[in-house]
Amino acid sequence: MNNSFRMVAEWEPQQAVLLAWPHESTDWSPWLESIEKDYIKLMAAISLVATPIIICRDEAHKVHVARKIKGNCIHAPKLVIAPFNDTWCRDYGPISIALNHNLRFLDFQFRGWGDKYQASLDNSINQNLSHIWAVPVKSIDFELEGGSIETDGEGTLLTTTRCLLQSNRNTEADKGQIEDCLKDNLGVDRILWLSEGELIGDDTDSHIDNLARFVDPETIVYASCSREEDPHFRPLKAMQEQLESFRQMDGRPYRLVPVEIPAPQVDENGSRLPASYVNFLILNGIVIMPVFDCPYDSEAIAAIEKCFPEKRVVTVPGSNLIRQFGGPHCATMQLPKKSLKPVF
Repeated sequence: MNNSFRMVAEWEPQQAVLLAWPHESTDWSPWLESIEKDYIKLMAAISLVATPIIICRDEAHKVHVARKIKGNCIHAPKLVIAPFNDTWCRDYGPISIALNHNLRFLDFQFRGWGDKYQASLDNSINQNLSHIWAVPVKSIDFELEGGSIETDGEGTLLTTTRCLLQSNRNTEADKGQIEDCLKDNLGVDRILWLSEGELIGDDTDSHIDNLARFVDPETIVYASCSREEDPHFRPLKAMQEQLESFRQMDGRPYRLVPVEIPAPQVDENGSRLPASYVNFLILNGIVIMPVFDCPYDSEAIAAIEKCFPEKRVVTVPGSNLIRQFGGPHCATMQLPKKSLKPVF
């Protein structure tokens, strides 16, 4: 592994968690009242073990959010103002790099998942929040979304070909150049490319955080489907077989933990939504995972609990978050210890 710097694994100690609060000018407008209730639950869960850093679009929005969240937190949240297009800050928030004993944030380019949506405000968030960061921020002229990459913190990166090799991202770069960029900037030695597996309705072009997740350097949790009548059965089976072929640095196979996808979640037009239990957030002492009020919830909770014997699983509603194709992991970005200035 690169000894000078590395991408920080999600399970390393955190100080805070970034999230952007929905408002009427976002795509949450039709469901604003219900999604705000769910964001209160998500923020309250985060506040059990870390400081929520809530991005508000302006002063009036900040006042509104402060009123909404009052009395719901263990660790008091901090509200900051920065205009944004979308709430999925996993994909435009800072990516943490450990540089010897210091931290650095990487600010990659974000263009709305391959120019699907307006994203100029989101792309400026990391610079607009420079007054709260206690670590240097390095801007990189390369399109990369936080939800598209997973690391074990020890030199291995897990990602998907459907996303990173899409023609709507980094159009001038081939696979080799993309690998070089990731290795040079993230401090990883190797990249495991998943070319199999996808969820219907996923407008991110198959982000890894909906499909397969490291829970420690030896274990990968992945979305599975045992129902042969479900259209996900074959692609997720193929993904499982590909994961079984992957090897750790020392040549050993990974410990693989399947988590059945929930019962079909559909939008108001009956179209399938990309619901997955593996869109969880690993924090200090807890794991926040979505549930969908369906028969597979308890099975998924039990599977995740076994993966994290020293952590408590905290569930949050997933049925509203998935209306905009995401979950608690997509909605957040963890910030390691010593990320923030003492006062802002």
